[in-house]
Amino acid sequence: KLVTLGYFWITGNLNFTFLHIAGACFTLGTLFLFWRSFKSSKINWWYFLPVPFLLFQLQYHLVFLWAICSLQHQPVIFFVSLSMFLLAGNRFGWAILAAVCATFAMSNGIFVWVSGAAILLLRSNYRLLVIWSFAGLVNILGAAGTQNVSGDSVKKLDVFADETIFKTMDHSGHLCVMASEEHESIIAIPDQYPKGKYVLLYDPLDGSGNIDANVSIGTIFSVYRRISHQGNGTIEDILQPGYKQIAAGYVVFGSSTMLVYSTGDGVHGFTLDPSIGEFLLSHEDIKIPKRGKIYSVNEGNYKWWDNGVKRYIKHLQEEDAATSRPYASRYIGSLVADFHRNLLYGGIYLYPGDARNRNGKLRLMYENNPLAYLCEQAGGRAINGEKRILDVIPTELHQRTPLFIGSEEDVTLCEKFLREG
Repeated sequence: KLVTLGYFWITGNLNFTFLHIAGACFTLGTLFLFWRSFKSSKINWWYFLPVPFLLFQLQYHLVFLWAICSLQHQPVIFFVSLSMFLLAGNRFGWAILAAVCATFAMSNGIFVWVSGAAILLLRSNYRLLVIWSFAGLVNILGAAGTQNVSGDSVKKLDVFADETIFKTMDHSGHLCVMASEEHESIIAIPDQYPKGKYVLLYDPLDGSGNIDANVSIGTIFSVYRRISHQGNGTIEDILQPGYKQIAAGYVVFGSSTMLVYSTGDGVHGFTLDPSIGEFLLSHEDIKIPKRGKIYSVNEGNYKWWDNGVKRYIKHLQEEDAATSRPYASRYIGSLVADFHRNLLYGGIYLYPGDARNRNGKLRLMYENNPLAYLCEQAGGRAINGEKRILDVIPTELHQRTPLFIGSEEDVTLCEKFLREG
């Protein structure tokens, strides 16, 4: 009885793929023990109620050795096996029906979420996703009480995301140096780990001002080849123009968790399937429409804009059926979420410089370059008002630049207004 209970607890809650192999063998052994006990006729019939579940589990192991167990049926198996363990002595026979009812009630209740959290937390590559899903329950919302190098208030989830990405990537052997929006200087690879030929830059949690409101946020990243030849990476490896990127992408945490990236051969989107713990190709070869019907900008800054930006926004608000105007205004306040929507539907995102911040507020290396790379790969454009974003030569780690990004025709028209002033 203890062996059976222990079996269900281990396979139902650890859920590592390799356990399916051991699980199949152990299930066969358990079934054999049940058969021997049946032939001896020394136990009551209800002790054999778990047998159908064991048979189901056996075929599950054999068919899905490559996958992670589904979270939905594990609570049922566990509670039934626990009930059989408690009731095998026939001392609590009256509780059988209640135990079975509780099993199916709990299978769709809180136990699924609690056990699911425990399972995923044991898998390091899902740690960030789980903490985000349960952020409101584990005291990780709210401000951390500090500011980053850009002067922005740091949230607790900012710190967690930054640490998670670093600890996931520092020992891979592929990187020689990293840089994060949350760090004032470059991030060296620890001495005990091998150094690779690539450079990683990332914004660990874009839109973190929206965390406490449960609004979509995301992670942005870009990859370069190192310039230095060996050893630890240098600042020169980091400060490369955007056109030298070899990969870029983002993960958006919204109604679903989606990874969008490019390695220079188109843009592709993958959506997380939580039941198997994998990102599945859902948006192949994304192309942004040539012209959209959406503009995204913080119009609260209108009074400080240059005349060219003001005139362009007014132009989009005018009625003209021939050019599908007026455009719809859609502004979330999370760059990655606004960009993701416009990438799929078409339109333009603007964060111009103004009288208070001539270079805007967005970071060239962590936000503008990777998104510009993706946008151009999808057939769009990205400029800073004067030149292509990917042609801007970086001079400092946290350099800022205005951003006008989106559908090709929309950005081209915006560029015309900016030049005319």
